[in-house]
Order: sequence, then structure tokens, then C-alpha cells
Amino acid sequence: MSESEKAEVWQGTLALMVLKSLDAMGPQHGYGIARRIEQISGDLLAINQGTLYPVLLKLEQEGSIASEWGLSDNNRKAKFYRLTRAGQRQLAGDARQWQRTVGIIGRFFALPKGTE
Repeated sequence: MSESEKAEVWQGTLALMVLKSLDAMGPQHGYGIARRIEQISGDLLAINQGTLYPVLLKLEQEGSIASEWGLSDNNRKAKFYRLTRAGQRQLAGDARQWQRTVGIIGRFFALPKGTE
């Protein structure tokens, strides 16, 4: 699938995907987070640095994630992000809200087609 065919990430969902990725995988650098999200989506999503890093910065400022410098697998200096306790709480609340939203939207798609 070409880059132009990949779906855009819906506003507000990238933070949830970042939190869940860190919850599942433990500390990761930004590139690793982006690749993991793309992999989990079946390569249907494309995550670029211009989209990801502002979300990481916002989550860090909110206290949901913390970062520290370390070395990547190829011995390059990289910032590694990890989920905090506040981030675990945020993830749990956001996941509940997302499931509620999906349920509501699902009800609309389950409506039978009206007769004219």
C-alpha cells in the first residue's frame, strides 16, 4: 500500500495509541512507537514525525509519559518514553470512553434502512 493510500490518524486517537503502545511494549523511542502503531494497524496508518512528536510532547507535559535519553539498537542517542502512573489512569479512562463511543456509533450502523 502506498503512503498516499494509508489512512490519516483521527484527531485525538494518536495519543491513545501511543499510551497503549507504551503500556504493551514498555519504554520506546519515538521511531519505535511510530513503527509499532503502523505494524499494529496492518500498515493501514502512516505515522510521521510531524504528527507524533507534538503528541509525545503534550503527553509528557501532562505527566502521562516521562522520557530519558538512552541508546537505540543502532547505538544512536534517542529519547525513550515510558508510561507513568498518571498515564496508566489516562489510558484506562480513554479506553473506556473509546469503547463507549464505538458502541454508540455501532448502534447507528445497526439501524435498518428505512422504507420510503
